[in-house]
Amino acid sequence: MYFTGITIAIMTFLTIGIWHPIVIKTEYYFGTRPWIIYLIVGLGCCVAALFVANIYLSSFLGVFGASALWGIGELFEQKKRVERGWFPKRK
Repeated sequence: MYFTGITIAIMTFLTIGIWHPIVIKTEYYFGTRPWIIYLIVGLGCCVAALFVANIYLSSFLGVFGASALWGIGELFEQKKRVERGWFPKRK
């Protein structure tokens, strides 16, 4: 039996799950200003994934980078959710 696919799926699930609270906390404490950090981290991880031979590490870097890039949009969506009153606003 080969567990590579299942292992990568679990790693992907956990990585995406970790990004959700990161986006919420980032918006709460810093607003949308750190979007550029998300961009740098996302692009850096995606580029690094191209040069890593280990399938697990390359997959993790790719998923982490893609999640960071997706997090840029979610950061601005989170701002809208706060404005609608769905999440608490920092005072």
